[in-house]
Amino acid sequence: MTSRAERKYRVATAFQRRVGNPLLRRMPFQTLLETTGRVSGLPRTTPVGGRRDGDTFWLVSEFGERSQYVRNIKADPRVRVRVRGRWHTGTARLMPDDDPVARLRSLPRLNSAAVRAIGADLLTVRVDLDG
Repeated sequence: MTSRAERKYRVATAFQRRVGNPLLRRMPFQTLLETTGRVSGLPRTTPVGGRRDGDTFWLVSEFGERSQYVRNIKADPRVRVRVRGRWHTGTARLMPDDDPVARLRSLPRLNSAAVRAIGADLLTVRVDLDG
């Protein structure tokens, strides 16, 4: 990762950890991704932008495999997603062969613009929701 990308990563993750995520988690209709902490085994909830398409939920990680929730998914792909205030269980899959920039065009615009502006190593994540 270049020094500029590293700086973006540090600034963005510090802001998200201390300010953005705590505020967004409290919003009743914010989309949330719940993973299991790979070390603690505790639930970890992260605000995300994405879209449900039938029995699939799509999102793009702005820092790829460096994102803590992606690292948790690699350890345990069972997740929950809260969409429009309702929780759904599913299995997350990392999609390194998917074009994340093209994928962002089909996801909510505001979040997609932020992911493109802040992100340094985009990675598509697909969640196959249980029936």
